[in-house]
Parts: sequence; structure tokens; C-alpha cells
Amino acid sequence: MTGAGATRVMVVDDHPMWREGVARDLTERGFDVVATAGDGAAAVRIAPAARPDVVVMDLQMPHLDGAGATAAILAALPGTRVLVLSASAEQGDVLGAVRAGAAGYLLKSAQAAELVDAVQRTADGQAVFGPELAGLVLGEFRRREKRKDRETQPSGEPALTPRETEVLRLVAKGLTARQIAERLTLSHRTVENHVQNALRKLQLTNRVELTRYAIEQGLDQVASPGEQ
Repeated sequence: MTGAGATRVMVVDDHPMWREGVARDLTERGFDVVATAGDGAAAVRIAPAARPDVVVMDLQMPHLDGAGATAAILAALPGTRVLVLSASAEQGDVLGAVRAGAAGYLLKSAQAAELVDAVQRTADGQAVFGPELAGLVLGEFRRREKRKDRETQPSGEPALTPRETEVLRLVAKGLTARQIAERLTLSHRTVENHVQNALRKLQLTNRVELTRYAIEQGLDQVASPGEQ
């Protein structure tokens, strides 16, 4: 039986029998199934009125897939958590769901008791991933943290001017100061001044370190004006 404090759940799946079966299993175990939807677009429309605590979300659906629906629902309802329930164990699907904001990912081969436990743990704020998926997700979380570190580190460094950044891009591409001067229609001395300013601001000591820094920032992959 459901009670006043029961976890509110919405079930989203394009297969009616599966959707109804999941909703029934959850209702029988005390969850309050407040809504169901047959595709991602319908889920996005229904969720703001239903205000579920947890959305049990399929991935492969018409109109809007589960990853897209997850992102849209979380944007509208930041307090809601999404547990993906999918037949796919493909790396792209799992990581796509994680990137969209899913708090958990469970395969449809899971037993009913595993699903019930996963929904409750998701509602409790835990990240829920089957053992066969944990390695993939852990790797993605590690990559996210590395990206965050790279994104936040430059905040403590003095900002380069647009011209200094442009010079740095060309340094990363291996151009000499004279070649850069010709490319940007500047004097050789002006280019050297920009290089020295960049070295000072970034607290680097020579052009080799500057080149390494530029490559680490991916500036060698950015097209300069005239290379477009």
C-alpha cells in the first residue's frame, strides 16, 4: 500500500506491457506511481505536473530518446532523479545517460527486487549502477573530474588578451616569431612582446614551456583567422 510519504515515481517506456508491469511491481512494493509515459516527449510534458521524485526511464524511444528526456526533465525539475532502465549495455548509451544527468543505470535483465532496491536507493540520493556498468561509469566520472580541473586551473592565471591568445595559437602550431609577424601583419618586435607578456602572465620561463602549455590547452587544434 502507498502512504503519504511514499516515493513518487514516473515510469517511461514505449512498450505498454513492460511499462505497466514495472508500474505494477513498484506500486505493489509501496511506491506511488504518479504517472507513466510512452515516449520521451510525453514524459517531458507530463513531469512538471506529476513532480516525481524518481523517473524510471527507458532509453530507446520514439520522438525523444531517454537521454534527451532526462536532460529536459532535470532542467525543469532539478530535485528529480532519473534511473535509466534499458536493455542496452552499450558504452555509448550508458555514458550518454550519465552525461544527460541520470543518477543510475540498470539493465532490464535485472530482477524485480533489484529494480525496487535501485529505485529506493536512487530516491535516497545514491548513484546506482549494476556491477557490469560500474567500470564504465567510474571512468567517465574520472574524466569529468580531470576536465573540471583543467577548466578551473586557468582561473588563477592572469587572462591573456585576444592578441596574445592568437599569438599563442600560432606558437602551438610551430610558427616562428617572424612567421607569426607575417601572418598577423605585425612587426617582429611586437610578436616578441606578446610572447614575453604571455610567458610572464603564465609564469613560464621559455618558448618550449609556452608551446607545451598551448598544446595542452588544445590551441594547436583551433583554426586561426585566415585558416577558416
